[in-house]
Amino acid sequence: MAKSLRLSEYASASRALLVLGFLLAGAFAQAASPGRNPTERLVFQEKLPNAPGKSLTAVMVSFPPGGKAGLHHHGGSVFAFVISGTIRSENSATGPTRVYEAGESFFEPPDSVHLITENASTSEEASLLAVFIAADDAKLTEPGK
Repeated sequence: MAKSLRLSEYASASRALLVLGFLLAGAFAQAASPGRNPTERLVFQEKLPNAPGKSLTAVMVSFPPGGKAGLHHHGGSVFAFVISGTIRSENSATGPTRVYEAGESFFEPPDSVHLITENASTSEEASLLAVFIAADDAKLTEPGK
């Protein structure tokens, strides 16, 4: 009887270690997988010959389902065009929170703060094209303000 008790104890301990291993593996896989932050890809950048010291820069911003950007501001003017999905946005200079669908656009004036920028969907991806007009050496996006 004592031997079977030990075997059951070992079996319980083995199961507990196995469950712990699966939990740890899941945590590491989740930490290693991309988060819910948007990704950016430079599409175009050119100095403006008719506006010395200024550049036009286009950036594709892709939001995974439920993805969001933190509070930020931009170094210049920004025109945003929603390519796909739906984007929830609020800017300190342009009014209350609004959801923009594919084909719609919005503007962010210089020195304004982007309070909310997020994918309005938790199941579909969303993307927008952000077009900046800013000083040649400007940092286009900075956190907080």
